[in-house]
Amino acid sequence: MNKAQRGFSLVSAIFLLVVLAVLGGAMVTFSTTQNQTQAMDAMGSRAYEAANAGIEWAAYNIATSPGVAKAAAPVFVPGTGTALGGKLAPFTVNVGYTAVAHSDAAIAGAVVGNVWTYDIAASAVYGVPGTPDYVERVVNAKM
Repeated sequence: MNKAQRGFSLVSAIFLLVVLAVLGGAMVTFSTTQNQTQAMDAMGSRAYEAANAGIEWAAYNIATSPGVAKAAAPVFVPGTGTALGGKLAPFTVNVGYTAVAHSDAAIAGAVVGNVWTYDIAASAVYGVPGTPDYVERVVNAKM
């Protein structure tokens, strides 16, 4: 071995360690990003289900009080007696609907009955807009 070849294996080993460290760091970053994406996807699905719960709430209220509209307002609020249960508990659900009467039929100028139609909008929100954990889903329905 001559003097020019001394230390070459040390440089090679250091280079190899640097390359492996960069690859390891990239794998950790990729794994963290995947986990965060998966968690937010699950929160999005839960938000959709919470908004559907708002639609069901509106359908119940329409069935018990037909012909009445409701301005959009929170109906399920976390930390109160109106909160949803289980994994939907952290969502605030806002629901509103409009009621429109349509004449069913007229006999000799007298209205026989009305048919009501409703436009329902429910939104489920978790977090603060602009933050990484913010999730919102809106569901609309007609009845």
